[in-house]
Formats: sequence, structure tokens, C-alpha cells
Amino acid sequence: MNIFRKLFNIPIKEDIEIKKQEVKLSLDDLFVHNFVNKGGKFLYCTKKQEVVENLQKVLLENNWHQIHLLEKQLSLFLNKKSIQVLEKHTLMSPVFTTCEHLIADKGDILFSSNQLGSVKLNGYSENFIVFATTSQLVKDTGQGLTGIKLNNSGSLPTNISSIKNYSINKNDDNFLNYGNSNSKNLYLLLLEDL
Repeated sequence: MNIFRKLFNIPIKEDIEIKKQEVKLSLDDLFVHNFVNKGGKFLYCTKKQEVVENLQKVLLENNWHQIHLLEKQLSLFLNKKSIQVLEKHTLMSPVFTTCEHLIADKGDILFSSNQLGSVKLNGYSENFIVFATTSQLVKDTGQGLTGIKLNNSGSLPTNISSIKNYSINKNDDNFLNYGNSNSKNLYLLLLEDL
């Protein structure tokens, strides 16, 4: 009887039960799983030197010679001999920034005016490189918004938004989402800090 099940691909009761079981992932595993499933490119780093090396590889791989920094302190990760840092953003040059939080249950990246200023996400290049740390991981958007509130008790930032899709699909552009697409070709440089 077992031979017939294998030949005709008939599921065994135990196989069905195993597939129904819910898998509990850790926060970082859950984020990476959801992020990669959405098309994000993820580079894990254990020290700052690895961030520098991986950033160089991303720039070389994409043949990018210019970059726009949304935060000046990120210039520490750049070799200024091989890359030109732009003062103003262009739609052709990639953006290098940090973020507020990494949302594990959806694989989203949360930003605010602390990173983006007053420019909306769709006003920037479609190419993003984000530097984040493992301490920025939160379970869901609610925890992310609470984190923003706690970290900015003096004055709350505005322009809170997230990138929800990491693959650019020009065929997906229709009148219902015109101008509202937060899709980006995104690389995440995640530094272990816990």
C-alpha cells in the first residue's frame, strides 16, 4: 500500500499533520524570512569593517559611482576615493540611510523624518541601501511606532512611512497606486549589536 502512496503522491496523514504545525521563528529569523520573500537583499555583518566591505561590494556590483547620504555620519562607511557623495538627491543615484525600525512580522523597514526629512519615499531614487542594527528589530508596526515615540520624547518626527516591497515592477503601475508606490530596490546591511 505504501508503494501506491509514493507512486501516486498520495499524502500520508502524518505528513498532513506536520505541515499544519505552526513554526515559531525568532524575531531576527522572522524578519529575514519575510524581507527576503519580498525581494530584499540582505547582508549580515558582525563588525563595522564588514559593513564597509559589503557596501563596497554592493556599489561595485551595481556599478554605482555616486551616492546620496541622508545622514552625514554614514560617510564613515564610504571610501571617498571610489565614490562621489552627492549633496542633493537625484532619481538616478542610490540613497544610503539608516532607519527607525525593522518590522519582523511583515519584513518592512520603518522610516521617519529623522532619515527622510520632508521628502516622501517616492521622491527618492528607487535604489536604497539601508544600514541597521539588530537592536532595531521589533515584532510589529505597533512596537515600531511605540519605539519612535520613546526614542523621540522631545518632539515626535513626522513623515513616518515604510518600504513594503523590495522589487521594482514597472508593469504593476496602474492608476490605483500611481504615486503611492513605496517599492525600492533595497539592500540591507544589518550589523549585529546585541
